[in-house]
Order: sequence, then structure tokens, then C-alpha cells
Amino acid sequence: MRGHVTPPAKDVNGVVDHTVVRLHNVVPSNCAEVFVKVEDMNRIGSHKDRMARSIIEEAEHGGELKPGMTIVAATDGSIGPSLAFICAVKHYPLTVISSTAFDLEELRAMAGLGGIKLDLVHSPSVITPDLIPSIMRRAKELAQNDECYLVDQFCDEDACVGYETIGRELYNRFPEGIDAFCGAVDGAGMVMGVSKMLKSKWPGILVIIAEPASSPTIIEGCLGAHGVEGIGFYPPHPDWKLCDEVCAVPEEEGRNMYRRLVKEEGLLVGTSTGLNVVAAIALAKRLGPGKQVVTIAVT
Repeated sequence: MRGHVTPPAKDVNGVVDHTVVRLHNVVPSNCAEVFVKVEDMNRIGSHKDRMARSIIEEAEHGGELKPGMTIVAATDGSIGPSLAFICAVKHYPLTVISSTAFDLEELRAMAGLGGIKLDLVHSPSVITPDLIPSIMRRAKELAQNDECYLVDQFCDEDACVGYETIGRELYNRFPEGIDAFCGAVDGAGMVMGVSKMLKSKWPGILVIIAEPASSPTIIEGCLGAHGVEGIGFYPPHPDWKLCDEVCAVPEEEGRNMYRRLVKEEGLLVGTSTGLNVVAAIALAKRLGPGKQVVTIAVT
């Protein structure tokens, strides 16, 4: 028997009580409805909170992570604050390997939680093809010590487990089902975790991954320099049975869209969310009226 179903919020003013918002002003007429799953109500204001908690707790349950060990993680900044929070709560020292190419304010804010050591790889302001692999290599080097535990968000399958909760929440929000879900590639953990849950309930749902056109690693196998943190490299978590299509979104379109989302929808988001919404609107045009497309606001 189904529990109580909470409907999507009518607009951004309902986010206090809801986590799914319908977009009105940026979506053209004669399209499918487009909804955004807002994730800034998590503890650190990011969907990465789910992944960080899942990786840490699964490692504890499996016995690989023991009290007193130092957690080592490579990050572009997005999972860093989430890991810092859970490490502070659970009293684990944390060493974060990141880069000067990423948001330094976010890294400094993360360090403010205490008990954190920052190890920065110097890089140009753009995200080069070798940047993510280089900070991953640095993290693996530092984690060779038996007193360290490596959190590898890019390869740890427990990352997907945490994201399945988003799929469960969407299932409860839309009792009649949705027609499509799309999300930026990242490590593919978020899209795969959500898709696994949704396709188990609605086998006919269309799931699409969006990647920056400037670094089309899935579509063309080509790495390129870009300015969107957290995406633009070949995903380590692909399960292509859970993904129906991949689309490339020009970075500038994503930037223009996030500015529109701030001004016209009242959603304080960034470029990755802009890419998500551009992809969702393209899909909404394809599907037409009477259908529902959902994407996610990432931070």
C-alpha cells in the first residue's frame, strides 16, 4: 500500500516544504512539463551529501574503514564539503586533494569545518583533460599508508547506492510516473543510481545523460578543456542498460540557462544545473504536451 504522496511544488516558493519544482518561465509552450529536483536542502546543500554518506557508511559496515583512520579523497570541490561534514560528525581526519582550477572559496569553506588538510594541485583556470586523473593519482599516492582510507567517488560503486534515494523520492512524488529523467554525466553515479530505481518501477522511462559539448567523452571519445566542474571526463560508473541516450550541451547554453533560472525561476544554481535544464527542455520539446521530464539541481 502506498504511503502519503507529496505533490511537486507549484513554484520556487514551495521549496520550503517540497523538493521538486515545476519550471514555468524558461520552458517554451507546447512542451512537456519540466520539473527540477532541488537538492540544496541536504545538510551541506548538495546532492553529493548522499554519495559521501553512502561511501563512508558502506566502508564502515564492510570493515574497510576503522575508527582513527584518515580519509583521503580527490575532489573538484563538490563532494569535499559533504565529506568534510560527515568526517567531522564521525571524527575522521580528512585529507582532500583538489586543484587551484576549482572554486577556492568552496575549498576554504570546507576547510573551515576543521580537521581537514588541503593538498592542491596547481593548474590553469580551465579544467584540462589531465586534471581529474592527476588529482586522483595524487590521492592514491597519499592513501598508500595503512592508516588511510581512499574515498574514490569516481570508481566506488557505493556512490550509486546513495543516489538511489533520489529515485525513491521521485517515485513517491510522482505516483502516476514520469516520462523522462536527465542529468549531467559527472561520474555517472547519480544518473545510474536514480535510473536503477526509476526503471525498476517504470521500465519505459527515458533516461538521458548530458555532457559538455566541449568535452564529449562519451559521444566522441574526446577529452577537451572546459569550465564546468565535476563533468567532462569519461564516467567510471556507466551501466548502459540504465541509460537510453547521451546528449552534448554547449557550455555557453548552460551558463545562459543558469542565469535565467536565477532571474526567472528564483533558483540559485550553477552551470551544471543549467546544462541539465537545457537538456531537459530539449527533451520536453521532443516529447510534447502531456508528458513530464525531471532533472536535478546540483550544487
